[in-house]
Amino acid sequence: QVQLEESGGGLVQAGGSLRLSCAASGSIFSTKPMGWYRQAPGKQRELVAIIGSGGNTNYADSVKGRFTISRDNAKNTVYLQMNSLKSEDTAVYYCNTRVAFTNYWGKGTLVTVSS
Repeated sequence: QVQLEESGGGLVQAGGSLRLSCAASGSIFSTKPMGWYRQAPGKQRELVAIIGSGGNTNYADSVKGRFTISRDNAKNTVYLQMNSLKSEDTAVYYCNTRVAFTNYWGKGTLVTVSS
């Protein structure tokens, strides 16, 4: 069983920064890709960024150059550094991993960017 817990969301002005954290349970963390997704009101959940077990990363075009995903395997934690935030970044942000064909999600953390 994998458990994910996000933290770090909040209210920030446009142009500001936030860092999200996702703490994962289980000893397999270091071997699995980890992703950040977001869901804005009335919209579908979308991929924001993903980091492989080896540290390779991919980003949605909308966040490239502004967001950085990283991981600390010793702490079983994945981070999302978000800079130059825009109002359209307002969403609930979810941490995700996939183990044995099963997707695991955290409960999410709300990010609100005021313009």
